[in-house]
Order: sequence, then structure tokens, then C-alpha cells
Amino acid sequence: MKTIVVTAAVVEQDSTFLVTRRVKGTHLAGTWEFPGGKCEEDEPLEACLRREMREELAVNCTVGDELFTITHDYRDRRIALHFFACTLQGEPLPQLGQAMQWVPRERLRELEFPPADDELIRLLTTRT
Repeated sequence: MKTIVVTAAVVEQDSTFLVTRRVKGTHLAGTWEFPGGKCEEDEPLEACLRREMREELAVNCTVGDELFTITHDYRDRRIALHFFACTLQGEPLPQLGQAMQWVPRERLRELEFPPADDELIRLLTTRT
């Protein structure tokens, strides 16, 4: 099974995190996620994340440290998911019709995220 490389932005602002909802017709539609997406062939991770943030949310971002990486096998695909701390320059505006919200740390577990995000959610919600 080929591994799909994916990046995701962990944007924390005023003790809340930016999340978006996967749109109908996509893998894991309806679940919440940290914004980002698939890397193009030979695309550096940071460049991928900056591109995805512009395409999905019409916002530039500064990509910081890589917070967490996981490889997860779904029934039909394997993903290598790289989470990065990011800072936005401007206000995000959804471009794909996706829902977006700022969620307090203590409410992250109330939302349904893809299984690949479980460990990051655990880390974020147990951090003080």
C-alpha cells in the first residue's frame, strides 16, 4: 500500500484550536480535522502546508516546529501525517464550503476526528 504524505496545521490562539470539517465526498467526510492536506510529489512538508492553508482557508501561515508525526493504516490507504505548530497571518476564510471553528482545548475530545488524530488530541488535552 502506497503511503500518502499529509500535513496539518495546529493553530492555537487564545487557548483555542482552529479546526475544519471534512466536506461531503472526501475520505472521512464529516469528521473534524486540523487544516492541511496531501503533499504533491517531492513537495517539502512546510511548503505543502503553506499551500494547503492558502487553498483551503485563504490565509498565509508561518510553519513552526513539527509537533507530532504518525503513520496510520485505514482500510483503503496508509497516511503519514505530520502536525506542525502554525501561526496565521490574517483571518482564515473557508474556501471549500467547509465548516470551521475555534475549539477550546478542553472541548477537543467532544468532536469526532479521524482515528489518525487520536494521539495528538490526547497530547493536546492532557497538556497544561
